Amino acid sequence: MSFFIENWTLFAIAIASGAMLLWPALSGKAGAGSLNANQAVQLMNREKAMVVDVCSPDEFAAGHVAGAKNVPLGDLEAKLPGLIKNKATPVILVCASGMRSRRAVAIAKKLGYQNSHSLTGGMGAWRSASLPVEK
Repeated sequence: MSFFIENWTLFAIAIASGAMLLWPALSGKAGAGSLNANQAVQLMNREKAMVVDVCSPDEFAAGHVAGAKNVPLGDLEAKLPGLIKNKATPVILVCASGMRSRRAVAIAKKLGYQNSHSLTGGMGAWRSASLPVEK
């Protein structure tokens, strides 16, 4: 028992770090705004979601989701309103790994596209799921 009393700070740190790790899962915010490849296909088929690839033109030319439109991340804020007029349209944002598309979701939501999602894992996950890629 004296061990616990003498090292109470270590236990407090362990409990606090555990709580911080569990917070996203408990609050329901884990993965908010992100879809896996199968969920993206379902959204495309059921709700006619628009796919926007935020990669560079060279990356886009190397392979992209069938039917995707290319708007590099730096141009997204200026070009998305001209590309998708109806802000209620579901938007799936894609990049090579999923990092840029998560930033793109924040930009899209700031513009009023509340039904915006990032493809988790990006084109790598899309290819891993053996889904069609256009060049």
